[in-house]
Amino acid sequence: MPGFELIGKEEFLEVKSVFDKSGILFRHSFDNIRNGVYKVKDFEESFAERMNVPHALAVTSGTAALRVAIAALDIHRGDEIITQSFTFVATAEAIIEAGAQPIITEIDNTLNMDPNDLREKICNKTKAIIVVHMLGTPARLKEIKSIADKHGIPLIEDTAWGCGGYYNDIPLGTYGTIGTFSFDFAKTITTGEGGMLVFKDKKLYEKAAAWHDHGHENNPQLPRWEDSRSSSGFNYRMMELQGAVGLAQLKKLDFVVKSQRQNMNLIKSEISDLAIDFRTTPKGSYETADALVFFVENNQVSRQCRNSLLDNGIGTKILPEAITWHFAGSWEHMPAIMKLNKRLNSPLFKKSLSYLERSVSIPITVNMDKNFPTQVRKSLVAILN
Repeated sequence: MPGFELIGKEEFLEVKSVFDKSGILFRHSFDNIRNGVYKVKDFEESFAERMNVPHALAVTSGTAALRVAIAALDIHRGDEIITQSFTFVATAEAIIEAGAQPIITEIDNTLNMDPNDLREKICNKTKAIIVVHMLGTPARLKEIKSIADKHGIPLIEDTAWGCGGYYNDIPLGTYGTIGTFSFDFAKTITTGEGGMLVFKDKKLYEKAAAWHDHGHENNPQLPRWEDSRSSSGFNYRMMELQGAVGLAQLKKLDFVVKSQRQNMNLIKSEISDLAIDFRTTPKGSYETADALVFFVENNQVSRQCRNSLLDNGIGTKILPEAITWHFAGSWEHMPAIMKLNKRLNSPLFKKSLSYLERSVSIPITVNMDKNFPTQVRKSLVAILN
């Protein structure tokens, strides 16, 4: 939950500098009057450096980042993209909007993609895999990337919740072919709305950069209105004010993740003796601790936990109440999901649902009250002792 907790004078001063020094809110052109102020460009360069990759591209949202990634990979109508059953609806929306077919895997006890089910879902139509680090816990990237590499399939990391995390000392979002990030108001760092893509491959970056800007290649030898282009595209450009906020927020990223991890561990130690099983984190993981997730006996118990937490003024995050937005088995409003995957799974994603229905998720904050862990225990002890 955290970036918005820390919005303050640093973000204000970055935004103010746009108006004081430039007044240009568009990320391109107007070079002769913007006095060298390029906040989005600076944000991209700083983010790429932080993630130890050569290229980063800022966009309007995490959803836009996924759509641009798919476009950069030349995925066409009828191609299949595999993703997981537990994710925000936007992951599937980006696939469907691109004209591709979403194929859904089960999750395992990490609440991320099950590599074993991934193997079963790959076929000659599979053109990409989108793995999601849900609520900040890394997926089993080693196994998933090994499967992707064996079949020559690009791996997109949806790192909406994983910004600032690591897997085997590699920043989340940089393990695969393309990484995507969200900066919406409830993410690790925020620009209000906004997103980012990261690339190791320059050609993929250039294709994505052009596609997110109507096909503009931003050829430095040409004025923008005479710019070269080799494809069509769409408008997913980030504006300068968002870039300014992002620059300030990025400097707080390590503090946010460190604080969340400390606070999560305080809660964890307070309730570890109760009748719960904590969500599995893969070996080598450094999670962002967006939420603390644990499993209980069944859905009835998980609902009792949720109600008791709410009675004590403590919210839950997504689980168990909000899977309608985060579980593919409930997306009846998406015919592409229902029609295609019912053929492959009957009933839909039963294994995934068995995990989600008995899960409880406690949101982690940076500015946690010192009494919060004991309040969590008080809410749960009568149910789980």
